[in-house]
Amino acid sequence: MEKEFHERYEYARNRIKEKKFLYYHFILFIVGSLFMFVANELLEYGLPNLWYKWGIVIWFFLFILHFIRIYITKRFMNKAWEKQQIEHLMLKQEKKIDQLNSKINSENSK
Repeated sequence: MEKEFHERYEYARNRIKEKKFLYYHFILFIVGSLFMFVANELLEYGLPNLWYKWGIVIWFFLFILHFIRIYITKRFMNKAWEKQQIEHLMLKQEKKIDQLNSKINSENSK
């Protein structure tokens, strides 16, 4: 029982760390986007190109990938999902082995 509690605790602690890192990523994205905008528009760094738009779009895409990984992929593909998939594959293997054994037995009895 204690091992199961410890596993759940570690899982929850890791999830909190991941979410915390995602929030830091979001704050850094906002601050970085503002910095790029100010550098390009107000300080006229890199004009006449509006390079900050591409930087913000690429960074936003990376943030969305990070968000999907934390809130969608990790949520559904956790330890319980892994255990379920392993059990499913083991059952498939056992069925296949039983089929092969029955086929061998029926051929030997002929």
